[in-house]
Amino acid sequence: QVQLVESGGGLVQPGGSLRLSCAASGSDFSIHAMGWYRQAPGKERELVATITRGASTNYADSVKGRFTISRDNAKNTVYLQMNSLKPEDTAVYYCNTIPFVRRYWGQGTQVTVSS
Repeated sequence: QVQLVESGGGLVQPGGSLRLSCAASGSDFSIHAMGWYRQAPGKERELVATITRGASTNYADSVKGRFTISRDNAKNTVYLQMNSLKPEDTAVYYCNTIPFVRRYWGQGTQVTVSS
């Protein structure tokens, strides 16, 4: 069983930056590929960034070059550094394993990009 707690969201102006954190507990975190997902109002949840056990990364085209996913296995934490934020990045951001496990979804952290 894995428990995931997201934090670091907030209100930021267009062009600004935020760093999200996902703290994992309850399992051997290092064995899991992890991902950051987001869900905007009225839209389906989408995968925006992934990181493998070996720290290989992949990004959705919409965030490529602006977002960076990383992990610290010693701290059981996954990060998402978000730069050059746009209003269309506004969403609730979640972390989960790859592939996701339904019972692992946490509360997420709200990111709002607005002037």
